[in-house]
Amino acid sequence: MRTEQLAGTAVPVIGQGTWQMGEDRSRHKEEVAALRLGIELGMTLIDTAEMYAEGGAEHVVAQAISGQRDEVFLVSKVYPHNASRQGIPQACERSLKRLGTDRIDLYLLHWRGQYPLQETVEAFERLREAGKIGRWGVSNFDVDDLLELDSPVCATNQVLYNLEERGIEFDLLPWCQQHRMPVMAYCPVGQGGKMLANATLRQVATRHGVTPAQVSLAWLLRHEGVIAIPKAVRPEHVRLNAQAAALPLEAGDLEALDQAFHAPKRKQRLAMV
Repeated sequence: MRTEQLAGTAVPVIGQGTWQMGEDRSRHKEEVAALRLGIELGMTLIDTAEMYAEGGAEHVVAQAISGQRDEVFLVSKVYPHNASRQGIPQACERSLKRLGTDRIDLYLLHWRGQYPLQETVEAFERLREAGKIGRWGVSNFDVDDLLELDSPVCATNQVLYNLEERGIEFDLLPWCQQHRMPVMAYCPVGQGGKMLANATLRQVATRHGVTPAQVSLAWLLRHEGVIAIPKAVRPEHVRLNAQAAALPLEAGDLEALDQAFHAPKRKQRLAMV
């Protein structure tokens, strides 16, 4: 699988998200198996957060990476209300315990909150110096937020980005590319299936003999510096996600998708879920 540089490490351009995992104990084994299958298929980047099922997703990840921690690039996120000088190290320790590891490769501020960014950065840096985290970054930051952050060592910005939500293409994505800051795209195949039912998207998928979700992922990866983190539990979906990294879209495909899902012509408020 093609890789991108993230926090000084070559990671696969398609990783695995875990939002909504850990919410139903009856699905625990299925979710663990899905993540393990994804690792086998080369999707060794796993993204989680203390917010997901209030730590439940981190428990799922812990079991999935047991015995193969060094094969995985692990990303987790801290709640804004924990992003203080005292709160961040405590939240990190809780995540480390749930994840069953002594380090998080990349630790993100989930979104902006009440604490000054400089205070959060100082706490992140102390964790990095202590070896608790490899690097740190942010999530749901717009250009103004990144300008205020003003940190050359911020490793990534994780944002909502898919065919339906293209607002970042107006200024945020170009800014990140200019500053060599990788973008992690969450919800890369949309939510609820509405986007995947689009007639044009389905036509492009049919031409290539693939699924609309695979086209959606390949469309995101047309940009260098973009990493997609779809969530999948069913084994067939995990396999299809992994295969999407090798799907070449043609100029005609991209033009058709541009007609169906318009690129932004003006600044838009940063979309979040």
